[in-house]
Amino acid sequence: MGGPEAPRRGAGLHRHAAPPRGATSHDGAAAGRPRVDGRELLTGVVVPLVTPMDRPGHPSAPAADALLGAVAAAGARGLMLFGSNGEGPLLPTAELGEFAFGVAERWRELTRGGPVLVNVTAPGTAEALARAEAVRRAEPDALVLSPPIYFHHRHDEIVAHYAAFAALGVPVVAYHAPRYGNPLTPALLDELTALPHLVGIKDSSGDRALFGHALAAARRRDGFGVSQGAERQALDALRLGADGVVLGVANLAPAVTVELCRAHREGRDEDARRAQQLLDQVLALHTVRPGVPAVKAVLAGRGLCPPHAAAPFTPCSEGERKALLDLLAPLDAHLVRA
Repeated sequence: MGGPEAPRRGAGLHRHAAPPRGATSHDGAAAGRPRVDGRELLTGVVVPLVTPMDRPGHPSAPAADALLGAVAAAGARGLMLFGSNGEGPLLPTAELGEFAFGVAERWRELTRGGPVLVNVTAPGTAEALARAEAVRRAEPDALVLSPPIYFHHRHDEIVAHYAAFAALGVPVVAYHAPRYGNPLTPALLDELTALPHLVGIKDSSGDRALFGHALAAARRRDGFGVSQGAERQALDALRLGADGVVLGVANLAPAVTVELCRAHREGRDEDARRAQQLLDQVLALHTVRPGVPAVKAVLAGRGLCPPHAAAPFTPCSEGERKALLDLLAPLDAHLVRA
């Protein structure tokens, strides 16, 4: 379905030179940084990449090369590293930097500067900042940050968590995945979208009313992007006005995901609906084995990613692997290929 879409002007700005739009000297951004438009940053397909490993729990940029090439050739525009699909919270901070740098460098070669976002979510602010420091060499186009995980926190504490990132001089995308931690309420969305260093939100809640509120809050600011992460609601979100999608299933069916966005943008409603239906069919793999190990098993079967995972995840059993491959065999033409 064609090669990667060329980054739109203002996207892929991993070498920043001016504060984010609306930023002041108090944001800690160095003078001269270009403004980052969050809508352009999140436009189209951003793949929340699985983390290929050369042994359990050890990310390997060389092991990611085949998958990166396949996803780029399918037309994906951006990457998000270390999200839930990337097993980020299971990886020690010390393991993040080398992988992020190697993958970001290769992705920008493959896509002529396509954006790379890096998730630094952690239980506390200090650890999240440490993770941001660990990936600094990769020059992420934006850091992705959920509210703190594990403990429940008050409204003001969550705002303070996000505000602590202003001094880094790197744009931040809020990541809403409430099944893993504190939810972003409508009141929090209203306050967070006003923070100058925040440039977008990825909502994976599956809450349609909240997604609508996120869109309304975002549109009160120029250049604040909104992306959908709930896979079965991708087309609905685009119809409501989302700028793009960040879908785990794009690791397995990147060309279908690209077609979903392209068909919607071009007004080919039936093609967009068909693409969503295909993605829904691929998602049936989670009925065999939920989660990342199933995705990696399928990718391993296609020669694109080792099956290794970070503990306590374990790779799929031989029975699970066979069931997965049998289930997806009718969709082979739509799946990622080397």
